[in-house]
Amino acid sequence: MSVSILMAALLAGQAATPTQAPALDVDVPAVEGLAADPTCGGRPALTQLASCFVTTQAAAAAVADVWNAAFAAQGWNAAHGDDNRVVYVRRREGGGCDAFQLQAFADDRQVPAPAAPAYLALGTIPGDICAPQPPAGTPATPATPQ
Repeated sequence: MSVSILMAALLAGQAATPTQAPALDVDVPAVEGLAADPTCGGRPALTQLASCFVTTQAAAAAVADVWNAAFAAQGWNAAHGDDNRVVYVRRREGGGCDAFQLQAFADDRQVPAPAAPAYLALGTIPGDICAPQPPAGTPATPATPQ
């Protein structure tokens, strides 16, 4: 299904909130045993930034593998990541890049177990991440001579 990655609420039949970051259109494949979670595992702040899904801890890696292959087929490159996070980047036609990240997490108040819930959050990284960044400590605008 082609969905905006910041609008998991639409998957659940609810309207998205106006405070969400700009959305990217990404084909997020449906995977058996995966459901939209508009509460982001009970993390209200995350609901403003990401679309969340829930599965089991045993299935989370397989879901991420399916998604990774689907995102690669859509031209998204896994540019950076670690055990629980991957940043995907894709060049824009007119120049620059769009990006989003996939973050996996579990409820740290529960004992890890194969059948326990695992959450996957997809969120846009705003701006053009391919734009050159000024060196640290450089003023954003040049000083005007006096």
